[in-house]
Amino acid sequence: MSIKIFVPIDSTALSLGANEVAEAILKEAQARKLDIQIIRNSSRGLFWLETLVEVETPQGRIGFGPVNPNDVKSLFDADFINSGKHPLALGIVAEIDWLKKQERLTFARMGITEPTNIDQYMAHDGFQGLKNALNLKPEAIVETVTASGLRGRGGAAFPTGIKWKTVLDTKATQKYIVCNADEGDSGTYSDRMIMEGDPFVLIEGMIIAGLAVGATQGYIYLRSEYPHALKTLNEAIHQATKAGYLGEDILKSGKAFHLEVRRAAGAYICGEETSLLESLEGKRGLVRFKPPLPAIEGLFGKPTVVNNVISLATVPIILAKGAKYYQDFGMGKSRGTLPIQLAGNLKRTGLIEKAFGITLRELLYDFGGGSLSGKPIKAVQVGGPLGAYLPESQFDTPLDYEKFSEIWAVLGHGGIVAFDETVNMAKMARYAFDFCAIESCGKCTPCRIGSTRGVEVIDHIMQGHDVKKHIALIRDLSDTMLNGSLCALGGMTPYPVLSALNHFPKDFGVDAKEPKA
Repeated sequence: MSIKIFVPIDSTALSLGANEVAEAILKEAQARKLDIQIIRNSSRGLFWLETLVEVETPQGRIGFGPVNPNDVKSLFDADFINSGKHPLALGIVAEIDWLKKQERLTFARMGITEPTNIDQYMAHDGFQGLKNALNLKPEAIVETVTASGLRGRGGAAFPTGIKWKTVLDTKATQKYIVCNADEGDSGTYSDRMIMEGDPFVLIEGMIIAGLAVGATQGYIYLRSEYPHALKTLNEAIHQATKAGYLGEDILKSGKAFHLEVRRAAGAYICGEETSLLESLEGKRGLVRFKPPLPAIEGLFGKPTVVNNVISLATVPIILAKGAKYYQDFGMGKSRGTLPIQLAGNLKRTGLIEKAFGITLRELLYDFGGGSLSGKPIKAVQVGGPLGAYLPESQFDTPLDYEKFSEIWAVLGHGGIVAFDETVNMAKMARYAFDFCAIESCGKCTPCRIGSTRGVEVIDHIMQGHDVKKHIALIRDLSDTMLNGSLCALGGMTPYPVLSALNHFPKDFGVDAKEPKA
């Protein structure tokens, strides 16, 4: 009987040589006349250990990592396929402390199953939520999602059930489910990991959403830089259609749902829901005025649910195990779990799924292992390029939407980027303005002009030109952008700028004891 060896097919693993490792293992096994089977599984998200190779044993999967092609011969010399000792041996992967300390609900199958193997998906509780949903009235599905406390995981944190109820209650001959998969925030990759590693859970979530609101057509608006996800999603949609989960008659229920993938326009602004809808309709990605809300007049003027990948991918477990099961995780009004993505200057980067309530300090040191450089962590940016920079004094803040709001910060998409003491926060503030200037759709003046002026003013500050006067200008400009921008791109750019200025004034040439201008 063949020995099963698992090598991830996730983009991060591929970028670190996973294909070359798989080829080297196969070649070495053939040379030694050993009977093995290489399975390309999804990634577990332990990126500092990629390429992570796993060998199936009666005790569980034994891991080895990080493996590069040059390590393969020594692995075979150590008889790693029969649990032989090797410096890269990690023991049983499921018992690795980094994984054991997590609460994996949305990511329960990651690293375990083959992405487009629908039989494996079903063997690991796949489509159970959909089967339960088919026996419920739309109102009951919406009520279950509402009671779970699930909020949008794309950044705005709007209650998912309320959005669904608005679409359900709006009369129309056609409704749509749109998945916002235009994951553009720096340091984020949870959407990509789901789409590449467990695409059926996203498909199942979208079907359930369709049943809940009476929509028969869905679109996945996929970031153009995700070619592997595009291929995986299309194959998974084909498999789901073939198995009767998509089409005119879902599991012979008489209910229909069709699903397509549409590639995004390659612009950050198209991650904003109304700009996304414009792009999906074939127009330039410009932000729409609201009202009307997309839930009432969305895609092609019809009621539309627009949800992020993680929001939709979380729905199946809620319908499978009930609202209370999911609500029992978390704190305050932040219920369930959040996929947290560690990036930047850390020893151990990767994906962590934890219940709300864990602190930044625990994430940075217990999971991240501290800075890779060994120098003190000076700041972390949470929530992408529009997120605030948090100093060490705020590292004990629990991950909770309301607690972050209290310190004028956002959780956003759950991305955390760490910087050590060598970072210049004035440069980071400049980057925020520059990013906004490049990515602005240009529709509103505060964002279009304000961001460009912001770069110029910070350049004066960094050159030491009349610093106090220009800092006062930055604050005035930020106030205009915060209150006058049409969407969150311009409205949130002041978050990284002002947080950098408030918490790290010395980097701007200001004495920390001086009052804020």
